[in-house]
Amino acid sequence: MSEETPVYRKIIHIDMDAFYASVEQMDNPALRGKPIAVGGSENRGVVSAASYEARKFGVRSAISGVLAKKYCPEIIFVRPRFDRYKEISSKIHKIFHEYTDLVEPLSLDEAYLDVTQNKKGNPSASLLAQEIRLRILNEVGLTASAGISVNKFVAKIASDYNKPNGQKTVNPDEVIPFLEELPIRKFYGVGKVTTEKMYQLGIFTGLDLKSKSLEFLEKHFGKSGKFYFHVVRGIHNSEVKPSRNTKSVASEHTFDVNLTSEIFMLEQLEKIAASLEKRLKRYNVSGKTVTLKIKYSDFTQQTRSKTLPYFISDKSLILETVEELLYQERMKDSVRLLGISLSNLNTEVKKAVVVQLKFAF
Repeated sequence: MSEETPVYRKIIHIDMDAFYASVEQMDNPALRGKPIAVGGSENRGVVSAASYEARKFGVRSAISGVLAKKYCPEIIFVRPRFDRYKEISSKIHKIFHEYTDLVEPLSLDEAYLDVTQNKKGNPSASLLAQEIRLRILNEVGLTASAGISVNKFVAKIASDYNKPNGQKTVNPDEVIPFLEELPIRKFYGVGKVTTEKMYQLGIFTGLDLKSKSLEFLEKHFGKSGKFYFHVVRGIHNSEVKPSRNTKSVASEHTFDVNLTSEIFMLEQLEKIAASLEKRLKRYNVSGKTVTLKIKYSDFTQQTRSKTLPYFISDKSLILETVEELLYQERMKDSVRLLGISLSNLNTEVKKAVVVQLKFAF
């Protein structure tokens, strides 16, 4: 026995199952049991969510409507209703807050809960996760999956294990073997670009990643290298943060001619990401939350965000996230402005810099 017994945190990651598609099936019984895609259409656009019935055919978010129709000729396309998803999401969050105030939302359909100390006085995080999932099912009518572990990183990965409508607990003594056996593409925060790069360096599992030195990882992955070095060893001390720091660095562009094609938009976003990268490098700042801002020709505006588990300032990583956000939902009109901002910055200590970073948004 070591001199001191470590005190472990109890973190739950709750992830709704095929959230947008499940809401549509709940609201419209005619869609239940059928393969549906939210967003996109058979001749254009991109799927933002697919029901489990559609996933069996290989339909998933971010593929084109054309491809979805090819994979699954029976597919039914449904227009997204974000107001409805937000309404359901806030009902789910009310349930979370009956257990703990340490709730960190990642998006409409997933959140971290720190239940180390909780309002029910229940020491078992696994039982709490079970109870929360049951309540969501009974009170909202939807299924959720959960991952339970000692930190956010492992809990997030575990919630994917027994989907849909399941949960997985990774106990303190199981964390290291769990991470060592994990395929690298399943590591949270390792996107397509990074996965390819890892494969080229001979890193296919957690164990392969663990065999690399900190110097090696920093050389190939910059600041993220340190993150990978620690998480594969079960070290991820990031707290569950109920409120987000709203200060941000942004770059945007208004177009002379409105854009209608997502391909053109992506080209423009590449330029915007490059100018954002310059700004971030100039002030030596990085951030975790990427927000895509879209202003339509009728001047209505939309924002879509995604939070990563580590700080980024690199153009390729910003762009990878922005591309995902762009294809999340069909454009409702031609676009006159696009912007990218990075918030949740690493400037907790550098308060002075932040003032200079308030760009007209």
